[in-house]
Amino acid sequence: MELAELKVKVLEAMRENGAPMNAGAVQKALDVDRKEIDKAFKELKAEGAIVSPVRCKWEPADK
Repeated sequence: MELAELKVKVLEAMRENGAPMNAGAVQKALDVDRKEIDKAFKELKAEGAIVSPVRCKWEPADK
C-alpha cells in the first residue's frame, strides 16, 4: 500500500472510531504493519492533519 493511500485510510479509521487512537489501535483496525502506520503518523503530524488531545493518542485535526 502506498503511503498516500495509507494516510487516507488512517484518517478514515480515526473518524470511524470517533475517539482518539494510538498507533496500535490503528494497526488493529487496518491490519497493516506497525512500521507503515508509524510512517503515516509522522507525515500526518508534520502536515497538521492529526492532533493529540491526549498523550500518545491522535485524532483528525478537522474531525
